[in-house]
Amino acid sequence: MKVYEKNPRYLEFRGKPIVAVGSGEHYGAVLNADFDYVPYLDAMAKDGLNQCRVFSGTYRELPGEFGIEHNTLAPRPERYVCPWKRADAAGNWDLEAWDPAYWARLRDFCAQAGRRGVLVEYVLFCFWYNDGLWRASPMHPDNNAQGVGPRDRARVYRLDETALLRHQEAFVRKALAELSGFDNVYVELCNEPYSYKDGTMDDAWHRHVAALVKAQDPARLIAVNYANQYRRLENVDPNVAICNFHYAQPRAATENQDVARVLADDETGFAGQSAEPYRREAWRFLLAGGGMFGHLDYSFTTERPDGTAKIGGKTPGYGGAELRRQFGFLRRFVEGARVWEMRPTGGSVLAEGAPKGTAAQAMTGGEPAARRCAVYVEGVPASGGPLKLRLPLGPGAYALTWSDPVACAPLRGGDATLRGGTDGAVTVTCPGDHSGEVALLVTARA
Repeated sequence: MKVYEKNPRYLEFRGKPIVAVGSGEHYGAVLNADFDYVPYLDAMAKDGLNQCRVFSGTYRELPGEFGIEHNTLAPRPERYVCPWKRADAAGNWDLEAWDPAYWARLRDFCAQAGRRGVLVEYVLFCFWYNDGLWRASPMHPDNNAQGVGPRDRARVYRLDETALLRHQEAFVRKALAELSGFDNVYVELCNEPYSYKDGTMDDAWHRHVAALVKAQDPARLIAVNYANQYRRLENVDPNVAICNFHYAQPRAATENQDVARVLADDETGFAGQSAEPYRREAWRFLLAGGGMFGHLDYSFTTERPDGTAKIGGKTPGYGGAELRRQFGFLRRFVEGARVWEMRPTGGSVLAEGAPKGTAAQAMTGGEPAARRCAVYVEGVPASGGPLKLRLPLGPGAYALTWSDPVACAPLRGGDATLRGGTDGAVTVTCPGDHSGEVALLVTARA
């Protein structure tokens, strides 16, 4: 895996540019010994997905956190697989001794993912959301034989916490050594480090860890998690290749197109128990110029690692085979459109007179005028009919291919051809009998 040379906003994997799309379990696949990751990875591959995210085990959750039922990131205490060995009968960890069982499990997970063409985002560290989670950590001073670590959870990832920093550095070096040779793995330094009350993250600590990664493994790609929803990226560390957002707005991609990095909507999964908000977020972001998308799929549990668990109760999100199939369809659409040769369409895609409640996102490509467009429109009347779009098409004839992102199927009817020639609005006839969302690929005829 590497950054695509012709467009640094996308990745190249095994010789081909890709768009990474995932819908995975809640990051506990390695640290939870009760989770069987083979059927999990099989389900991901079957649905056409090629990215997952996994936490390292330096952080874990406790049952009931965040209302998540059957949380894979909250293993039973005796089934928590940790990078460090237990030090004594009291259950403390030895931060200077590694647990071989953990590292063997990590290597096998990455190998199994690699055989299926699935990228693994290995998250080294995580923000501590409350004192209870921090008190359960091996890095808490009450839980390790060395007695290191601050009692204040807001000080865990700081350069002036030198006693703990030494062990964090040792963990990073060990992880990189174990991951050596895996072409499908990249590392994220810390999950949601901006979640402290002041909304800041310790940039110096991030740059220090990034430099440590590059010093040991120069080819390993590094991701940094910058914000929820949106942030204007400035002064990005040269060692960072991937800029992660959570619950991202399209502007996180469109307004950062001048940043030569892969832009990722790295997590979504707290918008209720239906497919619509997650599917729409994915289409909006990837057709705004994002290069990666990852969803939290709560249908993967220890009892149902194949992603067939029914979601209910207080669980804040959604998942399942139907949504994964829709994400797989989205991946095929954007890769088939060769979005790495495109840029987001500037300004509004919808021309004046579009039906009320309709929204659209599009990318265009080709020089000197656009010769190919990928368009996603939501809120379209099910009856179809005229749809006014602003597509800067150059002169010539174009073929139109319509599809339904919900049914994951081509749509019959509607315009099949179009003539360009101006930078103004064009009116196309949208097919009827669809889900209310349509995808349109416009390609120049030879």
